[in-house]
Amino acid sequence: MKNKIIMSIFIISVLTSCKLKQQKKTAGYYNYETECLGVELDGSQTLRTWGIGRNRLDAVEQAKKNAVRDVLFKGILKGKSECNQKPVLFEVNVQEKHEDYFNKFFADKGAYSEFISMKDERIISGIFKEKKRIEDEVNEEVVVRVLRAELKKKMIDDKIMNN
Repeated sequence: MKNKIIMSIFIISVLTSCKLKQQKKTAGYYNYETECLGVELDGSQTLRTWGIGRNRLDAVEQAKKNAVRDVLFKGILKGKSECNQKPVLFEVNVQEKHEDYFNKFFADKGAYSEFISMKDERIISGIFKEKKRIEDEVNEEVVVRVLRAELKKKMIDDKIMNN
């Protein structure tokens, strides 16, 4: 009887510890979609976006890049319907066709940062904002404003898209 109790406690503790470890890992692989929070009168879009990085700064920069990339290539499908859901660039495989251009555009401290405003990020919201840490990665939520009209003008000026 004593052996059965000890064996039961051992099995329960092993199963519980395995289950906790799994829960920790799965959150990091969840794919968060960029969400529309609103549109300003100048045509800019306020978005909630996510980024993954080694630390908070890397994750925030990746979130900014994700916001611009989504506006350019995917469109914003989640959130309020008032956002322009269509992408700026409609051409099929445009990112692959102009790979060198977009590699420079999205490089660290690249031109993408000219089309991001952090006006809508509030200090108080930083306290309550969702943050997830999985092993060596940080998953950070950021509220940004993407200057859609200026981004479109840049693509026309650089001959990535036609007028």
